[in-house]
Amino acid sequence: MNIAVILEMAASAEDRPAVTAGDRTLSASELQRLAHHAAERFRGRTAVLYLGANHLAYPVALFGAALAGVPFVPLNYRLAEEQLAALIERHPGAEVLNPADLDGLLADPGDAEWSPAPQDQDAIAVILYTSGTTAAPKAALLRHRHLLAYVFNTQDFGAADPNDASLVALPPYHVAGLMNLLTNLYAGRRVVYQAVFQPAEWLATVRREGVSHAMVVPTMLTRVTTELGDARADVPTLRNLAYGGARCPRPVVERALRQFPDTGFVNAYGLTETASSVCVLGPDDHWQAVASDDPEVRARLGSVGRALPGVEVEIRDEDGTSLGPGETGLVFVRGAQISGEYEGAGGPGGDGWFATRDRGRLDKEGYLFLEGRADDTIIRGGENIAPAEIEDVLLQYPGIQEAAVLGLPDPEWGQRLVAVLVGAGDPEKIRSFAKGRLRSSKTPDTVVFRSELPRTATGKLLRRTLVAELAEPEETSDA
Repeated sequence: MNIAVILEMAASAEDRPAVTAGDRTLSASELQRLAHHAAERFRGRTAVLYLGANHLAYPVALFGAALAGVPFVPLNYRLAEEQLAALIERHPGAEVLNPADLDGLLADPGDAEWSPAPQDQDAIAVILYTSGTTAAPKAALLRHRHLLAYVFNTQDFGAADPNDASLVALPPYHVAGLMNLLTNLYAGRRVVYQAVFQPAEWLATVRREGVSHAMVVPTMLTRVTTELGDARADVPTLRNLAYGGARCPRPVVERALRQFPDTGFVNAYGLTETASSVCVLGPDDHWQAVASDDPEVRARLGSVGRALPGVEVEIRDEDGTSLGPGETGLVFVRGAQISGEYEGAGGPGGDGWFATRDRGRLDKEGYLFLEGRADDTIIRGGENIAPAEIEDVLLQYPGIQEAAVLGLPDPEWGQRLVAVLVGAGDPEKIRSFAKGRLRSSKTPDTVVFRSELPRTATGKLLRRTLVAELAEPEETSDA
């Protein structure tokens, strides 16, 4: 089975509006006609490389590639010219869709050729390049069966209200942008694209298009809440707002819950290699955590929720031994949607478990608490320290908007703790504040300020960039 079956089902059922960008909307049947026409253009190619922003041509190209039986490869168009050229060179014989080519995919195809989609569910559907926050980007391979497993396990076909719409402002090379298209089309929910995220325009689009569902990464949510200030959001149609893709500071979540009192929030945790979310903290979990007097229940607002149907989560130590509730270790996941496969390398072993390289713990009810990437762990005097724990405390200090904690080489302790903050405050008072809430060994040795933190386009913190900057002699001497 091929992901083109989703488009076929949508077009053969009630022919609802499928995708909107700007002032143009395509129905499912119109999208199907354009995709079949594009497939004729793509046949014989090795892949379809998409270099544009969010655009009506994106679903046309995705389904056109699926119908042609070739992988779809959305690339980060924000990369430097040399980086982008290097990625393109990795796909000889591919169809390259530059921004100037996109409108052409929307031209009236006339009597388009209608060929059946290939039915090899093990064929590669999409190649996504990981964000490379700790190493060079890798090409993650997602096969048709992975994408379909996620859609079928999380959605009911045609179950959405005919007036429902989902706003997608995530970039097209993000796995959530891809899966938002597939899941919403399958559910019968119109997808509304925003090419460039701006918080004021995002709020205006929600109102103008009657958006019922949306997803943002934490940096987007932060900017939306800042835009609103002390005001409540005037978005009466917005029933569901999902956030994920990186850690979201708890103060931002709490502020958003106050600003969107009639909206259900969902914290979604997943990776490129897992074909989107594997755990979610749903709306009821959010409200219960805010209202509860039970410390364990309140703490769940800082979790990423529980595993989705069809997904298993396990915590293991460095030797691979399974750990019990409350014990911190490495997060492993297993399920039909999990790929974990990279170009030039195999996928998970025969048991199907994929090592996410995230550290975390499960509570007794199965809620997953993340402590950051395993590569981010700081070893100070033989003690393993998770930066996330310290960052959460620092964000409670008045005037601090963003925080990143790093480990830099130290001759005595192995690594010393450096807090890089966005905001304002007295470094010694901030250190004293942290010390009063953490053990001395977890108190930052140094506090420095930046106007902004380096992040990927999808909001992930680039710690290695900060480490490289602060390792410079002039930076450490000024710290």
